[in-house]
Amino acid sequence: MSAAPLDQSAHRLAPLLDHLARRMRMRAETVLAPLGLRPRHLVALTVLRAQGGSSQQALAGTLAMDGTNIVGLLNELEGEGLIERRRSPEDRRRHVVELTEAGARRLGEAECALAAVEGEVLGALDTGQRQTLYDLLQRATGAATATCTEALPEQPSEATGDSPAC
Repeated sequence: MSAAPLDQSAHRLAPLLDHLARRMRMRAETVLAPLGLRPRHLVALTVLRAQGGSSQQALAGTLAMDGTNIVGLLNELEGEGLIERRRSPEDRRRHVVELTEAGARRLGEAECALAAVEGEVLGALDTGQRQTLYDLLQRATGAATATCTEALPEQPSEATGDSPAC
């Protein structure tokens, strides 16, 4: 028995989301490069800020990375002075990873640059539509709470309290 043909008139989200993600990723990589950051750096720094630090193993789990890759990522961030790794006082075999002040500043710079990218890529949407898109994407990804809120150019950063002033 063959599968029923797809309704060709139905709206398919995957191609649109993929196209939007590609545009956003390409522009984001362009503005992050001068800051010495790549998207994976940004994600790790954002998680560390949200969690107030983490064990290296827990961070690997959160980022869905294996041990070897997390060590490489953390070496890069530590080499730039953006994070610090210390032995856990409770268990000397574990490392605790924390965001440094320099890391928090660089993350703030990156978020401002990314807010401009969002403004450019999502320029056809007004502030309310962007918020709706954000809310829908949060729901679709199953995220209970936001781990990274980025200020939209039209919204003052003081409104959220989470984003740096751009």
